[in-house]
Amino acid sequence: MVKRVLVAEFMHETNTFSVQETGESAFRNSSYYLDNDIPGAFVGTRTSIGAAFEVAERFNWNLVHPIVTSANPSGRVTDAFFDAVSERILKACEDLDGIMLHLHGSMSTQSHDDGEGELLARIRSRVGFETPIVAVLDLHATLTQKMADNANSLISYRTYPHIDQYERTWQAAELLDKAMSKQITPQVAVARRPILYALDGGRTTSPPMMELLRRGDQIEADGRALVVSVQAGFSSADVHDIGPSIAVTGNDRAAAQAIAEELMDYAWEQRTFSSIHFTPLDEAIARAKAGEASATKPLIIADYSDNPGSGAYGDATNLLKAVLEADLQNVGFHAICDPEAVLEAQAAGVGNRVTLRLGGKTDPAMGGGPLGVTAHVAAITDGSFIAHGPMGGGARRNYGLSALLRVGGVEIIVISYNGQATDLGQFTSLGIDPTRKSTLIVKSMQHFRAAFEPIAREVLEVDTGALSTRNFKERPYRKVRRPIWPLDAI
Repeated sequence: MVKRVLVAEFMHETNTFSVQETGESAFRNSSYYLDNDIPGAFVGTRTSIGAAFEVAERFNWNLVHPIVTSANPSGRVTDAFFDAVSERILKACEDLDGIMLHLHGSMSTQSHDDGEGELLARIRSRVGFETPIVAVLDLHATLTQKMADNANSLISYRTYPHIDQYERTWQAAELLDKAMSKQITPQVAVARRPILYALDGGRTTSPPMMELLRRGDQIEADGRALVVSVQAGFSSADVHDIGPSIAVTGNDRAAAQAIAEELMDYAWEQRTFSSIHFTPLDEAIARAKAGEASATKPLIIADYSDNPGSGAYGDATNLLKAVLEADLQNVGFHAICDPEAVLEAQAAGVGNRVTLRLGGKTDPAMGGGPLGVTAHVAAITDGSFIAHGPMGGGARRNYGLSALLRVGGVEIIVISYNGQATDLGQFTSLGIDPTRKSTLIVKSMQHFRAAFEPIAREVLEVDTGALSTRNFKERPYRKVRRPIWPLDAI
């Protein structure tokens, strides 16, 4: 029997401290596909939506796919756009056997701190409790009780950098198919502790996450639960339910709750573990200078605090200023998000020189204000390319009108649509061979490692004081539940 299944993607990781609201234009500038445009964009790709089409063929599903949309992390999603997307999904909720969603899990809107919980509640109200709903979430989801109460399974990525969206969607689909045929009756239990940040930020190469994932694998293999998901949470959100969580899907919710609580006890015990070690900025620059003449592989310097992937503005200039003042040579820099500067470079034209104020315009107090530079305009592109790296999956990326500016020995990529460095194509699409640079600068916390660590001689992380600085006690939290570690001594 052919089953009618709704598949949709609505993803945003919301940094509630950001001054940039996130409306329709931000989603359209990143990823926005409707109805019949969706198969052409995703069939054959190793993405969540690509997996959904493969699943449909295997299980003989009739897919309904009203929308696939996502935006780079930034400030709260506007109510107008959230309501419009929600209504588009709700209108497609007719005569369904099941629903499979790709969500982030840390979306906040102007009116709802728990965007996904609100979306799932609206869908549940429309379809009732007989229609199974499963959702694939980001590992950094802020998973709430409202989300658990309105879904039959919540399945988070198991890798950071996130390279398993495709596999997790297959896992979700196989569970959904069994739920639709009444072989299982999945329910979600969620556990948390008074922790704001732990589990090494979700790094799946460090001991706490590795151990929790190992235990989860064993629990699933023993048949004690259908799915065990570990969420590191998202610390740049001032919301009540902030922090790590464990979500367990099982046929028996009470048994699932007991498992979740046991695993969360371990997360509490390991809350102080951290593998993150910041190199002082002057030391990082000195090491780059010392190795630039003899380098056969690039040194990677990652700006943790201006990571667009956590909602930072991507235009902080403290690191670029240090690179230019040190007169580093053979450097590739990704990126400064400054659409105004890109337009000035375009007006000057490729091959010409341009004098402009670069970066630092969103909030100069967060990582450095505008830099006055005179640069050679080396390239202009539309910012669109296919990302073939571990996180790209063969899908198209778009960073808007982009420019390559050359200042001395530094090649600076300037983009119009914000985004962290996760794919070598972000350099090669503008004519830079990243493997031949002495130093590569990337604005990213961790995702850069999937594509860039294999080509690097060494990786250094720096905190330049931008919006996503790791100094939690300096952030103006107001809504988080208290007491909570590490803000409080518990």
